[in-house]
Amino acid sequence: MMKSPYIGQWVPGQLHPAFHSQDLLGMLSQVREPVCIMRRGEDGALGLGVGGSLDASSASAGVSGYPAVAVLPAMYPEWLGDRSFLNVHRVRFAYIAGEMANGIATTQMVIAMARNGMLGFFGAGGLSPARIEQAIIEIQAALDPEGLSWGINLIHSPNEPLMEEKTVDLFLRRGVVRVSASAFMGLTPAVVRYACSGLHLDAAGTILRKHHLFAKVSRPEVAKHFMSPPPARMLEALLAKGLLSEEEVRLAAHLPLAEDITVESDSGGHTDNRPLAALFPTILGLRNELMRNFAYTKPIRVGASGGIGTPTAAAAAFALGAAYIMTGSVNQSAIESGLSAEGKKMLAAADLADVIMAPAGDMFEQGVKVQVLKRGTLFSSRGFKLLELYRAYRSLEDIPREEILKLEKDVFQEKLEHIWQDTQQFFQNRDPGQIAKAMVDPKHKMALIFRWYLGKASRWATEGTEHRRLDYQIWCGPAMGAFNAWVKGTFLEQPDSRTVVQIALNLLEGAAVITRAQQVRSHGLNVPQEAFAFIPRPLG
Repeated sequence: MMKSPYIGQWVPGQLHPAFHSQDLLGMLSQVREPVCIMRRGEDGALGLGVGGSLDASSASAGVSGYPAVAVLPAMYPEWLGDRSFLNVHRVRFAYIAGEMANGIATTQMVIAMARNGMLGFFGAGGLSPARIEQAIIEIQAALDPEGLSWGINLIHSPNEPLMEEKTVDLFLRRGVVRVSASAFMGLTPAVVRYACSGLHLDAAGTILRKHHLFAKVSRPEVAKHFMSPPPARMLEALLAKGLLSEEEVRLAAHLPLAEDITVESDSGGHTDNRPLAALFPTILGLRNELMRNFAYTKPIRVGASGGIGTPTAAAAAFALGAAYIMTGSVNQSAIESGLSAEGKKMLAAADLADVIMAPAGDMFEQGVKVQVLKRGTLFSSRGFKLLELYRAYRSLEDIPREEILKLEKDVFQEKLEHIWQDTQQFFQNRDPGQIAKAMVDPKHKMALIFRWYLGKASRWATEGTEHRRLDYQIWCGPAMGAFNAWVKGTFLEQPDSRTVVQIALNLLEGAAVITRAQQVRSHGLNVPQEAFAFIPRPLG
C-alpha cells in the first residue's frame, strides 16, 4: 500500500491560506509563528498557512481543510547560529559587534550590546595600557554586577611585542575573561599565556577554561595554530618563566588554544580580501579534520565576519554554518561609535566601490595592508607614497631633498624634525626600546616617522580634526556600501538614527525572514523576490 504524501489535514483559523506569490509576503514575515505548507484540492497548487490547526489523524482533504505537506516550526532570530555559543557566552543572540581599534568600538557600544543579549568587544588596538585599563574598569562597573558578558581586543603587535605582553598582563590582572585576538600571523607567548591561564579540572575531571579566546583569522594556516593545542616548547618556556603552572601546561596539551574561531573575509582594516563563500568552508573543513585528529570532546565554534552589512549577507553566513556572526564596518556609523561625526557622515555616503587598500600603521615595515574608505580622503595614496620611499631608501638622509619637501608640505604638514620629537615623546612612555633602536638604525627611525602619519590619520578621523580631513584613515569594507544601499529611505539612513543595537536587531530579524523565505521556497512554493528584501524598522 502506497504511503500518503500528506502528514494530515490543515484547518484554517482566522487567516486564509495564501496560494498566490504576492499573498505569501505577509505570511513569510511572521517568522515567530509555525507555518503549514498545503496543497489545494481543485488544482493541486501549493499554499502557505499561518495559525489554524493540523489534524494528523487524517491525511485526506476534507470540506473544511487542506492536505498538509509539511509544517515548518517558528523561526526566531535567537535560534540562528550555534546553541553552544549562546550557552557558553551567556547571550541571547549569536551576534558580535567587533573590536574596531583606537576605541572606535567604545565602552558604550560594548555595554549596549551586552544589555541587549549580544556580545561586544572593546577596540583596544592602538591604545595605551592606561586607556585600556580605564575602559575595562568602566565596562566592569556597568556589566559585571548584572552578570552580563563582554570582551576586549588583543591585536598582534609584531613591531612592539612588549605592548602585547603588557596588554595581556593587564587583562589577567583585571579579570578579563573574553578576548578577541586579531591580526595574528602565528602564535605568540602572550596570546598562549592568556588562553591557558586558569585552566583547571572540575570535580568530574572535565577541563574548564577561565579565559575564552576568540581568534580572528583569514588564512587556514593561521587558523590551524589556534585550533590546535599550543606548542609544547612555548608552554615549557612560559612554565620556566613562572607565567603558567604545571597543571595549566599539562591541561593545555588536550585543548585547542581557541574554541571560537572568527573567519574574517573581505573586511575593513586588516584583511586578505577573501570572499566568505570560499574561505569559510575551507576553514570549517579544517576544523572538522582537527576535531577528529585531536579527539576534542568540546566543539570548536566557527563564526563569520567581513562583508556582513545586510540581512541577506547575515543569512548567507548562517547558511554556510556560521556559529555566530561578527559585524564591524557598519557599526562605525552608529551613534555609540568612537568615530567623529564627520567620519560617520563620510561613511554614510559610501558606496560599494568606495574602499581601497592602504599601508597598515602597526605592520608598516612588513608591508601589511588595511582596507579603508577611499571616498573623500587621500590617505591611501599618501600612505603608499611613504611605503614606496621606505622600500627605496635606507634612511631619511638618502631621500632626495625635493621629496622631503613634498612630504613636509603635503603629508606631514610639518618639519620632519618636529615629527621626530613628537615620535620620541610618544615611544618614551610606550616602548623606549623603539627609540634606542632608531638611534643606531636610520631605517628604523624612518619607519617610526612614517608610522607617525599612519597612526595619526586614524586619530584625526576619531577626533574630527577638520584641517586633516583629507588624511582621515577610516577602516571600512564593502559591507558599508551594501548597508547604505539597504537602509536608504528608512529610519536607519541617517547616522544620527543608527544605534548599534538597531543595526544588529534588523540584521538578525531580516536574516530570520530570509531564512524562512528560503525554507518555503525549497518546499516548492513560488516565493516572490521581495521576500528576500527585508526593510529595516524599529525593533526591540
